[in-house]
Amino acid sequence: MSEGKKYNQRYRTIWEKDNRFKGWLQPVEGDKTQARCRVCGTTLKAHLRSIIGHNDGKKHKKNMTSSRYPPVVTEPATGQVMCEVPISGPTEVDRAVASAKNVFSTWSKLSGRERGQKLLEAGRIIRENLENISSLEVRDTGKPIWEARVDIASCADALEYYGGLAPAIVGQYVPLNGGSFAMVQREPLGVIGGIGAWNFPMQTCVWKAAPALACGNTFVYKPSQFTPITAVTLSEVLTQAGVPPGVFNVIQVMAAGAKGIKSVTLELGGKSPIIIFEDADMKNAVKATLMANFLSQGQVCSNGTRVFVHRSIASEFIKQLVGATEKLKIGDPFAEDTTVGATIHEDHAKKVLSYIASARKEGATILCGGERVMQQGKLAGGWYLSPSVIGNCQDHMKVVKEEVFGSVASVLEFDSEEEVVKRANDTDFGLAGAVFTKDIQRGHRVANAIEAGMVWINTFNLYPTEIPFGGYKHSGIGRENGLTVVDYFTQTRTVYVEMGDVDCGPLYQD
Repeated sequence: MSEGKKYNQRYRTIWEKDNRFKGWLQPVEGDKTQARCRVCGTTLKAHLRSIIGHNDGKKHKKNMTSSRYPPVVTEPATGQVMCEVPISGPTEVDRAVASAKNVFSTWSKLSGRERGQKLLEAGRIIRENLENISSLEVRDTGKPIWEARVDIASCADALEYYGGLAPAIVGQYVPLNGGSFAMVQREPLGVIGGIGAWNFPMQTCVWKAAPALACGNTFVYKPSQFTPITAVTLSEVLTQAGVPPGVFNVIQVMAAGAKGIKSVTLELGGKSPIIIFEDADMKNAVKATLMANFLSQGQVCSNGTRVFVHRSIASEFIKQLVGATEKLKIGDPFAEDTTVGATIHEDHAKKVLSYIASARKEGATILCGGERVMQQGKLAGGWYLSPSVIGNCQDHMKVVKEEVFGSVASVLEFDSEEEVVKRANDTDFGLAGAVFTKDIQRGHRVANAIEAGMVWINTFNLYPTEIPFGGYKHSGIGRENGLTVVDYFTQTRTVYVEMGDVDCGPLYQD
């Protein structure tokens, strides 16, 4: 075999066996080196000098906006190709926006009650198909089926909440002196663009779309390229509920910019603190710490990954937390007794493991977990990580300062309230936080001192649709959920009506 053929065969083998490139080749007859990339259309031979060209290279990025070569979506639980999703190029994006613009006048002129009825019907359809949609969410994300059911049910909650609220999204009448008055009219913004996350694919979509549609806007949504399935499912649900075509649109692009955007809301990452005082209910504190770190394989923005424990109870708390963590069952996301599913993909799993390695290097103690747990059969290609509790942590450590986005809980000890509040706030993030104590005064005092947009007292990671959610500092701009979000999806016009003569003072003389 010539050197050239050996070279080509070597890289074809890498491309076929490396999970990063699984399914990216378009088969051809004859010379196998002429097999083409599904994304950019270039041949295998053209990729030999940059085998990871899908992550760099200006030409490749430019071509990735073409819908000609759809990339594949892998199932986290198995690591196998699940489907292909065409990439939306400029033409497809323009069509989606034009469709949303064209139907905006019709949708926005419906009464709030009429729009609300359609959202309520969408919520009913989701509840009726909860099991099927939850199964899709499991395949999309790798999270356990019982978690997916909770997530999808929360989507129905949001649609029902904003469906009920829609008739009450109205303006204001303000009586003024001399019988004059003002009308404050609340109007939709127009076409809203939404970008989704892969950890809660359908929920993050509904949290944006439901209030936007209730306010009379139309919507263009880009789901994560890793989890695009349930956004399309939501589109089908809304259509079945009677929402006109074009009101909700789904596109898939590999990059998104902010050029020309007039206003924005962002829910970003966090490094949230949990503060556990010496009088806390130990069992509840342990349960909440599990919720704050290990739901969805730790891939939750608001997670309480900095666990501050009063020194007097730290030893017992750690013992109980490690014991509870080691009981978590890792495995098939579709098994009802599984509590830890698959990490979203290999690259992210390796990133999480690198944080654990850095903690060990900096002197922390890995008390449990922090390893890949190999599965058998069809699950062998998935990346399953054992939840990790890390002790002897210090505030300056990388694992304590940076968002890991994995099942890693860092335990830190403290001595006084003043000290722990200062340390808890010593971060660029401010998405969430929690305090555990039986002292109601201290609970409120510390909750008010934590610099975060969402603070829980004696619980964690609960997000009822009725209350706003969002962060301080680098954790975001604006809010989602609750009544507050209406202000972000509407604009007001004030009309002042003068019922008497114009009073311009000495400017006018008869």
